[in-house]
Amino acid sequence: MTAVPAARSPRRYDPERKSRIVDAAIDVVASHGVTGTTMRRIAAAADVPLGSLTYHFEGLDDLLAQAFQRHSERMSPLYEAHFEGVRDEQGFVDAVTDLIHGDAGAARRDWFVAYELYLAALRNPALRSVTEAWMRRSRAVLERYVDPVTARGMDALIEGLVMHMTLSTATFERADTRAIVSRMVQGA
Repeated sequence: MTAVPAARSPRRYDPERKSRIVDAAIDVVASHGVTGTTMRRIAAAADVPLGSLTYHFEGLDDLLAQAFQRHSERMSPLYEAHFEGVRDEQGFVDAVTDLIHGDAGAARRDWFVAYELYLAALRNPALRSVTEAWMRRSRAVLERYVDPVTARGMDALIEGLVMHMTLSTATFERADTRAIVSRMVQGA
């Protein structure tokens, strides 16, 4: 009697699988932080077998680097667009104030992912190229309105104030933020 070979199940055609995995990694980082992000959680969120992650990525660090890269590539155009209508110093102060207070199109979740990236880059030098590229791009936008030294300070001010607002239980008044931003611009 000749054995009949078992029918193979057809391979699932899924050209977007790698991209979906990267997006799922961003979602997992947003929900669980970098320390709570695992290959299993990402695979489950992407609805793919765990082996797909090891096929497409060298490991979790590689996947996180690609996820953070994608996140920054998505955030940069929002950041740039936020400043498009700025024509003068007061418009710049208003735009920065709005950005700090979450009125620039980025969700709170997006800031969480950004801060997870910064924290992860402290321990993983491979991620620093992603953070450096993000900071260079955001400073380039700010340099359209202020000198490079002030742009660096303004970038740090934006990040710092958003972090304070995210972590604090205190209320931050928009008028106070605007005064801080205005003083920095006028001092330049």
